[in-house]
Amino acid sequence: MLGVMLDWSQCPAVERDPEKVSGAWVFKGTRVPVKALFENLEDGARVDDLLDWFPGVTREQIDAVLEHAQQSLVEA
Repeated sequence: MLGVMLDWSQCPAVERDPEKVSGAWVFKGTRVPVKALFENLEDGARVDDLLDWFPGVTREQIDAVLEHAQQSLVEA
């Protein structure tokens, strides 16, 4: 995302735990890294694809992460 560092601590759809996925930000209640969302979208995946590929991640979580990223970029 153009090297912009986002403050994920303000996004309710994600969490970080040093015991999970090496402390990466993940979708709350899962082990799916937030980074996977953006990498797959950049590669042409659709949200529906992601919902199929990552059981446990909800559309609401994806929407919240995308909204958070958009707001963070607007405020930057």
